[in-house]
Amino acid sequence: MRKIPNHGNLRMTKVAYPLGLCVGLFIYVAYIKWHRATTAQAFFTIAGAASGARWTQQAFSSPDSATRSHEIFYGIMFDAGSTGTRIHVFQFARPPGETPTLTHETFKALKPGLSAYADDVEKSAQGIQELLNVAKQHIPYDFWKATPLVLKATAGLRLLPGEKAQKLLQKVKEVFKASPFLVGDDCVSIMNGTDEGVSAWITVNFLTGSLKTPGSSSVGMLDLGGGSTQITFLPRVEGTLQASPPGHLTALQMFNRTYKLYSYSYLGLGLMSARLAILGGVEGKPAENDKELVSPCLSPQFRGEWEHAEVTYRISGQKAVDLYELCASRVSEILRNKVHRTEEVQHVDFYAFSYYYDLAASFGLIDAEKGGSLVVGDFETAAKYVCRTLETQSPSSPFACMDLTYISLLLREFGFPKDKVLKLARKIDNVETSWALGAIFHYIDSLKREKIPAL
Repeated sequence: MRKIPNHGNLRMTKVAYPLGLCVGLFIYVAYIKWHRATTAQAFFTIAGAASGARWTQQAFSSPDSATRSHEIFYGIMFDAGSTGTRIHVFQFARPPGETPTLTHETFKALKPGLSAYADDVEKSAQGIQELLNVAKQHIPYDFWKATPLVLKATAGLRLLPGEKAQKLLQKVKEVFKASPFLVGDDCVSIMNGTDEGVSAWITVNFLTGSLKTPGSSSVGMLDLGGGSTQITFLPRVEGTLQASPPGHLTALQMFNRTYKLYSYSYLGLGLMSARLAILGGVEGKPAENDKELVSPCLSPQFRGEWEHAEVTYRISGQKAVDLYELCASRVSEILRNKVHRTEEVQHVDFYAFSYYYDLAASFGLIDAEKGGSLVVGDFETAAKYVCRTLETQSPSSPFACMDLTYISLLLREFGFPKDKVLKLARKIDNVETSWALGAIFHYIDSLKREKIPAL
């Protein structure tokens, strides 16, 4: 980051220089300027129209090629999720006539989520400012005014009462407006669930290279958050398009191409919200008369408290002959008639993120650092083992049986057979596989299509 000089209390002293020295210095400076002009090491700025946005091109040379002009630009995306707020600072480079590439990402997360400040809005500003300072440290000063700054909130804020959510967003917008970055009227918003799924689809297909080559096979995306879960893929079968319920298909324009995606977000079926439903609780409301919530999905010996969406519940397990069967029966009730099943998912390669990854890593189904592949049936096998182990001992996590059973049955409801292979990744090419990359990239792409020639 370039330091801004301090023009405070300066004391000026006159100094006399010999004439010969001044002439020599003038000739030297003139030569340097002439030399730089001939090497094309300059910055060219394209001014955006109404938004005042600028994208800066930097020319540089490499040992194995002639001088090539690359467009360098940045984007900042805040992911305000139900369990934390994360900042993603992205640097992109675009060779002439080619698809942009991601050259660097900076990531930092803070807990709790933005929704935790619903009753004390002013406290939310401190964390937002802390994350903005991260962006300042990793984006060159000259790019600040040209770098779009966006926050999108997901299920955590979607589940809040409208007035509380809007007050939080307004506070964030005030902090953003005071920042040196490019801030539009739409800089802060609650993300539509479908947009969340589409943005994650863009991310994984951008990182795997599928968006660079027209006609190449794309991959599907499964995301399991705290409050909602998403599924998105590009249908190749006409029957999928015809049988899809209203709201399950959406059009996406990227790189001057249009994709018709199958994408849907199920609010209330994220892992934390599903836990509450399985326990018999109601979102945002304490248990009636502080009643203890009892579930066969918990260890029979377990009794404790669990906090969700700022409400604390008293919970306990119960004895049963076969905990897995009882737990699976309860989970099936929660999922019944809530998820649309499509046959085509059997034939599409899928990546799974977030809690899919976390649970699989926790129980040794994949490498915790590198990720890996598994079959859908592995979740069921792990669930049966953990649930039946509960009958004699308590696991490290009281929710292990419930969570694994839920994921197993959710995937089956989507239409995945037990032998379907899923790829689980936290990062691809060292980049976080969240929706944030796709969202900021799509945002910048749309700005360019509206204001200046498209990417």
